[in-house]
Amino acid sequence: MIDHTTLITYVLIVLGFVFIPGPATLLTMARAVSSGTRVGIATGAGIAAGDLIHTSMAIVGLSAIIATSALLFSIVKYAGAAFLIYLGIRAMLDKAPIELNGGATTIGAGRAFRQAVLTEVLNPKTALFFLAFLPQFVRPEHGVIAVQLAILGTVFVLLGLLSTVVFAVGAGRLGNLLRRHPAVVKWQGKVVGTIYCAVGVRLALQER
Repeated sequence: MIDHTTLITYVLIVLGFVFIPGPATLLTMARAVSSGTRVGIATGAGIAAGDLIHTSMAIVGLSAIIATSALLFSIVKYAGAAFLIYLGIRAMLDKAPIELNGGATTIGAGRAFRQAVLTEVLNPKTALFFLAFLPQFVRPEHGVIAVQLAILGTVFVLLGLLSTVVFAVGAGRLGNLLRRHPAVVKWQGKVVGTIYCAVGVRLALQER
């Protein structure tokens, strides 16, 4: 079992990671601003589910394959980037009407959740992060390594979900105010789409 000192150190480091705005945070806030707090939280939950999958991959060694195979890394990386850019273009071209009173959303929570899961799973940097980060807190003398990895991964996912919920609530409230203005309604799709495309391009340009 992981000792308390190691676990506390790990939690403090992870808190620093998850509350520094990154791609996951940007996606969550973009969804919350454009579609409301509920959809933002659903996006955060989808990202958390994707991170659980990455934890499982790290445990069974699939992340190691991605780390050592340049071809597989490139395939996953460009698939994830293409999906993000696709979402961005759809957001910029979408002409669906939006209620100015904030009563309607541009996307459902279920769809946002599924898209977030796929986006996070197709991010090879997340797989490499789990592969490189989690083992540093594993000690063979503390028990079964797979169990330790599972505990560390679960803690990371829960803290990450906490951070995305916080950001989603804040961004959702901001979005409710902004959507009352017609100019914002007209341009918010383009802004959100630009964010998706930018994150997708950033992912595509990342080196191993």
